Amino acid sequence: MNFGTNTLVQNNVAFAEITHISPFGFWILSEETEYFVDFADYPEFKDATIQQILDFSTDFSGDFHWFALDIDIEKDSLKNPENYPLHYRA
Repeated sequence: MNFGTNTLVQNNVAFAEITHISPFGFWILSEETEYFVDFADYPEFKDATIQQILDFSTDFSGDFHWFALDIDIEKDSLKNPENYPLHYRA
């Protein structure tokens, strides 16, 4: 049973967990930095279940992947959103 966090360790390189989910988005803690994923910027998460949001993984570079939702987010796009001005809108 999950209690609001999902901790993943892959090859002792990447650590990431969802620390909080709100009506506005969710926070990912990765390598001592917390990133906010705003539902306004990533609307594909808005109708996702809590379990779908918690079920994610990281790759060797620390980028985030939600395979069940078919969503990938580069960590750099959360660090430096000004470098990624284009957004996909469904």
